[in-house]
Amino acid sequence: MSPLVRVQNFMLSQDGFGAGEGQSLERPFGHANPADLAFWAGATAHWPNRTDPGGTYGLDDYFTRDFHNNIGAEIMGRNKFSPHRGPWENEDWKGWWGDNPPFHTPVFVLTHYPRPSFTLSDTTFHFRDAAPQEVLEEAFEAANGKDVRVGGGVATVRAFLAADLIDTMHVAVAPLYLERGEQLWHSSEDLTDRFHLEVVPSPSGVTHHLFWRK
Repeated sequence: MSPLVRVQNFMLSQDGFGAGEGQSLERPFGHANPADLAFWAGATAHWPNRTDPGGTYGLDDYFTRDFHNNIGAEIMGRNKFSPHRGPWENEDWKGWWGDNPPFHTPVFVLTHYPRPSFTLSDTTFHFRDAAPQEVLEEAFEAANGKDVRVGGGVATVRAFLAADLIDTMHVAVAPLYLERGEQLWHSSEDLTDRFHLEVVPSPSGVTHHLFWRK
């Protein structure tokens, strides 16, 4: 089976927003509270940031447990990596995740202002000013036969959808409205011209949307 391009555990509001307005260092998701989007994942037994035993099992936990399954590289946009805009004033910023980022694979950051690659723990970040197809080819090479995850944010997922490069997508829709910010869709039905769609409600209150290419 050929490796896939996957979106996993991508979190949206009921009105289709993946982040709010006004991203800053203090508020990575703008006016949105990330806990309101990610509450379902943070409650699970396999949430990677869990520091205490316990957590829920079942449907939500399946998706958090699957996050690293057969992923060989990640692609993200600059605004997922950093709150900064324009040319890099310095290269001290190493991402939101501290010394041990949660990716454990090569990560390709799409940016109009490239900078040298660097490694933290077992994650190497590369910065590319290139079209989605070009970056995807490099990511597949780095993935060594495994799948490539398009990790976000919204603009990056939209760019890969527009280029028809995504094979499967899991979107978790939380029961809140953001009204403004970065919007992926008006309705999940917008994508059914190219994807099969199953919508699975969870007891946690989140609704999982599963897409796979027709």
